[in-house]
Amino acid sequence: QVELVESGGGLVQAGGSLRLSCAASGRTFSNYAMGWFRQAPGKEREFVAAITWNTGITTYKDSVKGRSTVSRDKAKNTGYLQMNSLKPEDTAVYYCAAGKRWPPGSYPDDYWGQGTQVTVSS
Repeated sequence: QVELVESGGGLVQAGGSLRLSCAASGRTFSNYAMGWFRQAPGKEREFVAAITWNTGITTYKDSVKGRSTVSRDKAKNTGYLQMNSLKPEDTAVYYCAAGKRWPPGSYPDDYWGQGTQVTVSS
């Protein structure tokens, strides 16, 4: 069993930055990948970014590419999503997910955090 706890959300003005964290516990995380997703009110949850835990290979949604960086600290078992130049359309609840298969968050036995709210004011 893996437990994921997100933090770092909040209210920020357009153009600002936030760093979201996802702390993983409960199991050795070395063979996992971590993904970030978001869900805006009235919309479906969508993929934002993902990273492989061992090798650090990353992938991003096109609309956040260049503005966001996904990373992980293996010693702390924590993943991060750094978001810069935030826009009002980035407003959503952000979730992290972890799984052994790629892309993470795509399989029924993947693990999910509880979410953290990001609100970007114009």
